[in-house]
Amino acid sequence: MKTKTLKKNKVNVITLGCSKNLFDSEITMAQLKANGFEVEHEAQTDDSEIVIINTCGFIDNAKQESIDTILRYAEAKKEGFVDKLYVTGCLSERYKDSLQKEITEVDAYFGTRELPKLLKTLKADYKHELIGERIITTPSHYAYLKISEGCDRPCAFCAIPLMRGNHISVPIEELVKQAKSLAKQGVKELILIAQELTFYGLDIYKERKLSPLLNALCEVEGIEWIRLHYAYPSGFPMDVIETMKNQPKICNYLDIPLQHASDNMLKAMRRGTTREKTTQLIKEIRAIIPNIAIRTTFIVGFPGETKDDIEEMKAWIKEMQFERLGVFTYSHEEDTHAFQLEDNVSEEEKERRAEEVMEVQQSISLSLNEQKVGKTYKVLFDRIEGGYFVGRTEFDSPEVDNEVLVDASAYFVRIGDFANVKITSAGDFDLYGEVLN
Repeated sequence: MKTKTLKKNKVNVITLGCSKNLFDSEITMAQLKANGFEVEHEAQTDDSEIVIINTCGFIDNAKQESIDTILRYAEAKKEGFVDKLYVTGCLSERYKDSLQKEITEVDAYFGTRELPKLLKTLKADYKHELIGERIITTPSHYAYLKISEGCDRPCAFCAIPLMRGNHISVPIEELVKQAKSLAKQGVKELILIAQELTFYGLDIYKERKLSPLLNALCEVEGIEWIRLHYAYPSGFPMDVIETMKNQPKICNYLDIPLQHASDNMLKAMRRGTTREKTTQLIKEIRAIIPNIAIRTTFIVGFPGETKDDIEEMKAWIKEMQFERLGVFTYSHEEDTHAFQLEDNVSEEEKERRAEEVMEVQQSISLSLNEQKVGKTYKVLFDRIEGGYFVGRTEFDSPEVDNEVLVDASAYFVRIGDFANVKITSAGDFDLYGEVLN
């Protein structure tokens, strides 16, 4: 029995997981709005007739969060707070058959590339003229730009190709069109995302075209920062670094997940590189752009990983002094190459190793931050929180990296604006400063 009145044709879209999922949700919302639906992203009120959950299936924690969210709205549907419930995204792509059997309250499940099918179920048309159009859910001054879908890399631990398919690039002219549309909406920072940025163009142009794409995007009026996420180290195209050096709009920032430092683990993970080759790559990048911020991620607890492997990782992190670093604990994913191996590191030990690695990085981050005290940086302000205006330098991506905090009682800046900030003090991961007039 319905306990409240639901707004007909109102859709609540809920996004779980990474920025690539968020991008997909934004496109879904634009299509729904064009078909006359009222659309909200993660609505605060439970008055939507329809709920669409865009799920993540990357690792165990993400899968559990997705399942918990589906169950929550399945219960809401039983109680009359939701009329129709649909599930899409990575978890749905990978486990559709099981989910259909286990959670029957869901009206339909869809894969990662089934937006037209989802729209048809809602009696909506897939409007081709809207391709690339989105309803931005991030703060209006920055947006993600997905330049390709899927991945052709053979990493042993990764289930993404199972959920996202093979690598497919978006043509340069289409991405430039999207960037111009975003700029007209007030977007100042483009964050380029893909499963693997450096493969961009290989499928449609028969050669790597990330550098020409960057040059084309730099021509878009209104875009002031362009940031690169998720570049693979093996076979890295160095012309991208030269372009970064020559184009002032491209942030001196590179997200390049390295995953491990032990050659034994790199081989087992099927990363196609060695610690020596990666060390040389990082040195070459820093030789061209000395002040670049390199963000990386590591995995601990991969099958067969020893304490010696972790000590090797920690020593290498100290040697390389990465500006930004995160750690994942290994998740044993069925149908991946690594699933045939014994998951022989306990969850407790994985967590302990992750903490060890982050303690090393915490010390590095503090040291690098302290070197910034007294210097002035261009900062883009994202929000106000806890009595501070909170922003980022070009060396920091939203939500995952360091932030710059300015006392809101002493200074005023507009959210979405740039300002020059002199750094006055430093913490382990954040900086404090004063706005210069």
